[in-house]
Amino acid sequence: MIKGLYEAHLPVSHLSASIEFYKKLGLEIAYQNEKLVFFWIEKGKSWLGLWETEKVKIAYHPSLRHVAFKVDLEDIKKAKEWLAQRGIKIRTSFGFPAEKQPLVLPNNPQAHAAIYFNDPDGNSLELIAPLRLDVEEDFKMMTLEEWMTKKK
Repeated sequence: MIKGLYEAHLPVSHLSASIEFYKKLGLEIAYQNEKLVFFWIEKGKSWLGLWETEKVKIAYHPSLRHVAFKVDLEDIKKAKEWLAQRGIKIRTSFGFPAEKQPLVLPNNPQAHAAIYFNDPDGNSLELIAPLRLDVEEDFKMMTLEEWMTKKK
């Protein structure tokens, strides 16, 4: 029945500034009115709605203001440079500063490489690449560089 996630939504304080930020990520506008814009994540498959609202003042929590964009392993390896070229700062996550990201999340039996940053309103954004699925292997969170060295 369920084939994937079609949409997610985030609150923003200034729609025009948010539009410029999300365009820097390479997203295309699918629909827009004066207080709302939808960006295609994958055209015809998924989109992200940004709502200009005072609700942006709600304190950040991953269950409320977080979106993760799936990327390939080769793209996550280049993500730090790609974000820097767009003037987007990586934020410390799980105790890993920008220079130690991407990091590898040990969500057994899965493992994912991820890098974290914020939009202009402090909404948490993530680029994430699956590394392995359905493999039981205990390990601690580490950098992607450490993971790649360990897997050789």
